[in-house]
Amino acid sequence: MPSYPLPLDREALEAIADEYPTPFHLYDERGIRENARKLNAAFAWNPGFREHFAVKATPNPHVLEILKQEGCGADCSSFAELILCERVGYSGEAMVFTSNETPAYEYAKAVELGATLNLDDLSHIEYVDRHVGLPETISFRFNPGPERTGNVIIGNPVEAKYGFTREQLHEGYRLARDKGVKRFGLHAMVASNELDGSFFVETARMLFEICRDVAREHDVRISFVNLGGGIGIPYRPEEQPVDYATVGEGVKAAYDELVVPAGLDPLDVHMENGRCMTGPYGWLITRALHRKSIYKEYVGVDACMANLMRPGMYGAYHHVSVLGKEDAPADQTYDVVGSLCENNDKFAIDRQLPAVEPGDLLAIHDTGAHGHSMGFQYNGKLRSAELLLREDGTVQQIRRAETLDDLFATLDFAGVAN
Repeated sequence: MPSYPLPLDREALEAIADEYPTPFHLYDERGIRENARKLNAAFAWNPGFREHFAVKATPNPHVLEILKQEGCGADCSSFAELILCERVGYSGEAMVFTSNETPAYEYAKAVELGATLNLDDLSHIEYVDRHVGLPETISFRFNPGPERTGNVIIGNPVEAKYGFTREQLHEGYRLARDKGVKRFGLHAMVASNELDGSFFVETARMLFEICRDVAREHDVRISFVNLGGGIGIPYRPEEQPVDYATVGEGVKAAYDELVVPAGLDPLDVHMENGRCMTGPYGWLITRALHRKSIYKEYVGVDACMANLMRPGMYGAYHHVSVLGKEDAPADQTYDVVGSLCENNDKFAIDRQLPAVEPGDLLAIHDTGAHGHSMGFQYNGKLRSAELLLREDGTVQQIRRAETLDDLFATLDFAGVAN
């Protein structure tokens, strides 16, 4: 079973579907809040700890507001995400702007909001200085290259387009210091959806060592390190979630070993998780439309890859439940598919499920991050609604489903022959 069970049964979801037709994404407020509290508790030993939620994972103001109330900041990577967070009420160092190949107006907006600029390249110091003016606080993104091995999703750091080399970091801190920057940060993002908690401890150790070396060689004191995100979630039933407390203890041990003796305490520790903050607390609810028997057995549903790209794009696993049949034997083998004119429009391949009939509701688990946000409109598919299950048991629509008017709004039909 998934690590976080669906909190509603078939009867309750049928009632919701009467008001909000499938497909839709459903998020659980209670789960999101409790999870944020666990992460904050794991790093309570560091007074300056802050989780900057990766907005790209679930860019919805209601979700952002929940996390803001739990003390989380926001990690933005685009102009739109900056504006979204501004409208939710984020400002100052609660916001981090980590972007690459960035136009000047986006940097200008981040500076206007007081967000921390986390620069991606040595040349961006001069670029920001010329077009916007350097703020007093600057962070740099480190790409460890051959020093570290990434995981399957994020790949080999040597092949990644992001970040400074170690030598460029040293030059960057000297240059920024000489240009009047007063406060410095250091960031790295080496893994994505990583379930080995020791990976993040090693990232912390690597960054703490750089802080020590920069202080020794350039008399530049780094005030905060961002360990990045990447804490994974157990998509598969046999996988286990990362124990935040164990990660927090491991990072503290590295801190006590490297930071304190170097005279760099206090040093704030930040993170920018997205997936683990909301992923397990979201579901794509869809209805079976058809059964097809040819060389394989297929279940066709009213959702498609436009509603959840990960299985088709990455071959990613998402657990599938047939609502009301949770205790029935999973003695049928199906491909669960959508309606796109693409053969990779599949949510599950050769999946063992109970017998599915047209009309059954299916829940596709762990879609609370990188689910709706990666949607698209190929074949003219309309993006679905997002719903929020509140702590009091009520359900609130927090994004309506798109309409054809939305889809056609940017087209110019003037002069087209009728």
